[in-house]
Amino acid sequence: MRATTFVWRWRRNPLRRRSDVLEAWAGAAAVLLMLVVGPALGWVTGSLAHEALRETVHEQHRHRHLVSAIALRSVSGGSDGTDHESTAGREDYRRVLARWQAPGDRARTALVAVRQPARPGERFALWTDDRGQVAGRPMDGATATVHAVLAGLGTAAAVAGLLEGARRLVVWRLTQRRYAQWDRAWERAAHTWGRADAGS
Repeated sequence: MRATTFVWRWRRNPLRRRSDVLEAWAGAAAVLLMLVVGPALGWVTGSLAHEALRETVHEQHRHRHLVSAIALRSVSGGSDGTDHESTAGREDYRRVLARWQAPGDRARTALVAVRQPARPGERFALWTDDRGQVAGRPMDGATATVHAVLAGLGTAAAVAGLLEGARRLVVWRLTQRRYAQWDRAWERAAHTWGRADAGS
């Protein structure tokens, strides 16, 4: 039904109004821009995001190091001196007091979050930065690619949403003008309603 209405707005007929033509052009322009501008901006955004994320991956792999830490004891509850960055969002992790070698043969001791329980004296892998402080696992290339693709798709979807919103606004304005024209036409007709010489 909507396709028939859309085609009807393009055909020449005495009932077609100027607002019908404008509405048809607004729909065609919105579809064309969605098919061209949306994917183009999505591709540009995704490419820029991928390039930036690849730089991040490179930097993180250059400045984060996997070391072997020794668990000293388990810690339950409290937040005494815990590294908030290393434990944020890790409710399922357990905290242990651990020791590891930092750059310059300096020993570091701190509370760290571990997924598996670590008994005293047990070794486990730990990511640290150049200063020997606890750091998160560096991002890998696959994760960077996924984030870039999502950024591109999100941009394309946002452009499509904005264009659809603009189209709906144009159609709403045209509809308001159409109703106003009808009101004026009925008002003019009311003055001649029932008069023999008015043909009504």
